[in-house]
Amino acid sequence: MAVTKILARRARLDVLINYVLNGDKTDDRILTAYHNVTEHNPYLAMKQTKLDAGKTDGVQCYHIIQSFAPREIRPEQALEIAQQFCQKHLWGYEAVIGVHVDKNHVHAHIAFNSVNKYTRKKYHSNVKTYYEQIRGISDRLCQEHALSIIMRGEATQAVTYVEWLREQKGQPTYAGMLNADLRMAIDQAAGYGHFLMLMEHMGYEIKHGKYLSFRLKGTQNFIRPGRKNALFMESGIRAAIEGRLEAAGAGLSLIAAAHKPYVPFRPKAKLSGFVALYAHYLYLLGKIGKREYPPRMTPRLKRELMRFEQYKEQFRFLRVYGIESESQLSAYQSQAESKLAILTKRRTILNVQKKKRKPLYDALATEQALRPAKKLYASGTPGIEDEFTTYMDAATLLDGCGMSRERLLQEKTKAYQDIADINGEIRAIRKEISLCEAIHEWTPRMERDIQSTIVKQREVTKEHATRK
Repeated sequence: MAVTKILARRARLDVLINYVLNGDKTDDRILTAYHNVTEHNPYLAMKQTKLDAGKTDGVQCYHIIQSFAPREIRPEQALEIAQQFCQKHLWGYEAVIGVHVDKNHVHAHIAFNSVNKYTRKKYHSNVKTYYEQIRGISDRLCQEHALSIIMRGEATQAVTYVEWLREQKGQPTYAGMLNADLRMAIDQAAGYGHFLMLMEHMGYEIKHGKYLSFRLKGTQNFIRPGRKNALFMESGIRAAIEGRLEAAGAGLSLIAAAHKPYVPFRPKAKLSGFVALYAHYLYLLGKIGKREYPPRMTPRLKRELMRFEQYKEQFRFLRVYGIESESQLSAYQSQAESKLAILTKRRTILNVQKKKRKPLYDALATEQALRPAKKLYASGTPGIEDEFTTYMDAATLLDGCGMSRERLLQEKTKAYQDIADINGEIRAIRKEISLCEAIHEWTPRMERDIQSTIVKQREVTKEHATRK
């Protein structure tokens, strides 16, 4: 029984020829043969045919694989069948044949030029030509050599690469596999940027934004794992990478220290300006929340309770930076905006540099993610053709870039980490600018609400005094 498949290759022709004729797989090239081309440098002969025909672009070659059942056929017999196949189906096409015996089943590889040596026409492959010619000729040759064949309509063993990955990792669902890969990347990452690179090298596309989303290549939809587990939000991932995985997974505070450091006693300074205003306002809102004081509150103050946490955050911001007046707030905001402009420009430069290297960075990720596909393809596993072609294209690009993979990986790691760090700084500064704008907008309201509350308090006090 021979399982056949054909692949169109747009990558370098010499890479495929060297793979087919590999001496380690073909018993020191004893199990090789040549069709319409001599043993002396078949690559140059095929390349010359393309040049003569003026057809050097597009598909460079085709790769046919005949995989036989274990212990069903001798290697020499497989080579003979492959040669007969070329004579019947590949008239005028230059081809090299190699029977590989490095696996537990014999499989023949045929690499042939996409341009006919005599007619100068290009080969075209589709479903019809596969079943009527490639599969049909292969089945007839197997029958002539007393070998079994696959009956039409019989189910094949082909699986998608994503299904194979899921099975190998023991994960029944795609979401389960994603969670396992996320934890693995968190454990191995030296920083948030490095984590993103590791996930990319596992084959995931990453969507940045308010929430992190991931999609494995070969699937359709992005998944947002942070929706169900806070550990997989950006803040949780950053905290876990810093060595607090257990606390992040339990949902504990990642900021509070186990023991407060000793601080000598200092008398509290008298609050003034914006800080005093916020302290007074938060006091009023806190008291209102406990339904203690004042008994009568304005409708605006009721609505302001919804912003209690925002006001506390603004108060902390003012205390940390010692901002007490409108002029100090405006000066700080101006400095923050200037720093934001500098950081944004620096990020633009980093992104431009990353964009120039993106084909190589993507090739690194593709090669790493699809490395298992190469072994599966070489063993004759059906359903892995597209992944193997993508892997070979990436490997070819990396081989010709003039830089070692290790050095390129170090460069990519630094680029991703630098961009992740600067993104964190930009987010923090934007948040501070947003706090400044909110303080500018809300302090007049707070002053009016405090004044209104004082008036209400006086009315209540006056009413109580009258009753007495």
